[in-house]
Amino acid sequence: MEKPPLRDYTVTNAASATPLLNTLTPSRRTSLNRAFAAVYTCAIVALFYRHTQTLLSSKTLVSFCVTLTLFVSDLILAFIWASGQAFRMRPVYRKEFPENLEKVVKTSDLPGLDVFICTADPYKEPPISVVNTALSVMAYDYPTEKISVYVSDDGGSAFTLFAFMEAARFAAHWLPFCRKNDIAKRNPDEYFATDYKMSSETEDIKIMYESMKMSVEHVVETGKISEEYNTSDEVRLAFSQWSIDGFTRQNHPTVIQVLLDQNKDKDITGNCLPNLVYVSRQKSKTSPHHFKAGALNVLVRVSAAMTNAPVILTLDCDMYSNDPTTPLRALCYILDPEMQSNLGYVQFPQEYRGLNKSDIYACEHKRLFKVHPVGYDGLSGPNYVGTGCFFRRRALYGGPSTLILPEIDGLCPDCVVNQPLTAPSVLELAHHVAGCNYENQTKWGSKIGFRYGSLVEDYYTGYRMKCEGWRSIFCYPETAAFLGDVPFNLLDVLSQNKRWAIGLLEVAFSRYSTITFGVKSMGLFMGLGYSYYAFWAILTIPVTTYCLLPQLALLNELSIFPKVSDPWFLLYMFLFLGAYGQDLLEFVVHGGTIQRWWSDQRMWIMRGLSCYPFGLTEFVVKSIGIHTEGFNVTSKIINDEQSKRYEQGVFEFGVPSPLFVTLTMAAIVNLLSFIVGLVHFIVDGGSNKEGLIMQLVLTGLIVMNCLPVYQAIAFRSDKGKMPTETTVTATLLASAVYVVASLFLK
Repeated sequence: MEKPPLRDYTVTNAASATPLLNTLTPSRRTSLNRAFAAVYTCAIVALFYRHTQTLLSSKTLVSFCVTLTLFVSDLILAFIWASGQAFRMRPVYRKEFPENLEKVVKTSDLPGLDVFICTADPYKEPPISVVNTALSVMAYDYPTEKISVYVSDDGGSAFTLFAFMEAARFAAHWLPFCRKNDIAKRNPDEYFATDYKMSSETEDIKIMYESMKMSVEHVVETGKISEEYNTSDEVRLAFSQWSIDGFTRQNHPTVIQVLLDQNKDKDITGNCLPNLVYVSRQKSKTSPHHFKAGALNVLVRVSAAMTNAPVILTLDCDMYSNDPTTPLRALCYILDPEMQSNLGYVQFPQEYRGLNKSDIYACEHKRLFKVHPVGYDGLSGPNYVGTGCFFRRRALYGGPSTLILPEIDGLCPDCVVNQPLTAPSVLELAHHVAGCNYENQTKWGSKIGFRYGSLVEDYYTGYRMKCEGWRSIFCYPETAAFLGDVPFNLLDVLSQNKRWAIGLLEVAFSRYSTITFGVKSMGLFMGLGYSYYAFWAILTIPVTTYCLLPQLALLNELSIFPKVSDPWFLLYMFLFLGAYGQDLLEFVVHGGTIQRWWSDQRMWIMRGLSCYPFGLTEFVVKSIGIHTEGFNVTSKIINDEQSKRYEQGVFEFGVPSPLFVTLTMAAIVNLLSFIVGLVHFIVDGGSNKEGLIMQLVLTGLIVMNCLPVYQAIAFRSDKGKMPTETTVTATLLASAVYVVASLFLK
């Protein structure tokens, strides 16, 4: 990763001698990025000049349709490329100095911190994993009396509640152990999986943790909760109708359980423990729930009624804290007087443990979580990515200069809560604001809190906040602040990306479209930057075009690209090598490897042939009023066999899915085209030989990218191989496509 020299950035007025909290410096590649963008733009203009010439001179319907298809595909690619240049106009790097924070503000004056952790399905998101995430933030190097952890259980699962009851007991031992031994990894599961320092105390803590883990996993496996564990009458009533499949129920009352109260609960050393509150919001079939955004807004209101901390941290249930000083790093910006007026949030990158050497599914998402936020940061800041984000509570209540007051005074961002968590009036208000009908006729989800209207509530919320005038900061410390888990099978990866594609299209074609409302509200570059992601799914058009049209033309010996001797050939080579070369350079400069870059561009093709077309189709169907599937939780369960194959770099197919059919169909067409084209090129030659070279090379590159598909079809016998019915369906579809194309192209 590029390590630019740091330039001091004064965080207070010039007359003060306040220690430095953070620094900022522009990237050294900025000038080169701008120069290359100018040259590449000229090349794109030249390309469309050639397309226009070819269209106007077309003498056959086939020639006209082929050129028009390429024109539209290149137009989309040009738009996405132009949008992506926003990230390269002014990338900046920041560094913070948390060791100086105590010189600026007293420990007793540090703001309170409310942590939100959301879970929805105990079978896909194991409760013990959620518990580890909570324990890792409860053990922050931060005053425990200022930390409150709120767990939203949208599954209404007794499994999850039981797990946190156990975690509350274990926390009394784990937190002082971390402080005493200055433990860096405060996720118990992760800590005991490392080469930790052996001692009798450590072994005792490990035995306690293993006992808790076995107890929780046993309950999830058997579906039985022992009567020896005491729960309140409220909890027993709420889950009286609970069954093993009870977490999917659409009707259940609000459950709020204070598992730890800092005013009365102490650890084994006598110090207070952080607040720990379990929340399962009321659900009804007749009321919309708004998925994760709805759950987060319930936590905003419940926490406002109970603690109302000025700073909020949102975390995915599997994204545990990897650095106990993370809140202090965020405060280096939040408490900076020169940023306070319009700073909405501080975003940390999503980073993952367990990635295999080549990251075969490109789950690192290096551009989304690391490269592009650096570019965003030079404009008005990175987007909110759903986890690892520290919000100023005030930023959820309208723009910097326009405070939107909630309907109840007790929910105002500056309201001070002076009563204990378990006070009847506090609990009564908390239950009231967690009701499924509470938001009716209010501004929650539209003007206040996390925004409704898209499956990607994180992207949409961050985008709307930027349009209101808030800015954000990208904090990228050398030690990962948070670490999460990645999917181990391709179907989960593609399903997740399909959900993202639908949600992004919901923003792109809404009244708040990034290309119109966004550009007007934030300026050209930020509007384009958000458009780069909002229109992600339309990449299926050029990807499908270039993965099928040149190949089908090659099978019919029809040339659609310039000959090697044609001067236009050099233009095509520059456009191709320039885009790929710049992409590779950015990837490697930010700590990537060539092997992972190859996996990343391969998944770009695979997404364009699978989840993007299905996402685009589902969005269109949804837009015309036809009911679609909705939100599905990505599984966090780790299967041993899948894990082993993943470590070996072997793709996991295993189950039939429509997402695999289109991908396999394209792979078959390309393989057939490459073999037939190569034979014709070597044996027949002919006058058209030179004109087919580009198509043959392009087809060969796609075949190389599809090697995992061919292996899954023909060379594997394990459970992760391509299902036979998928192969048969794809083969029939490929045959039909070839027949239709041959009739048209002749």
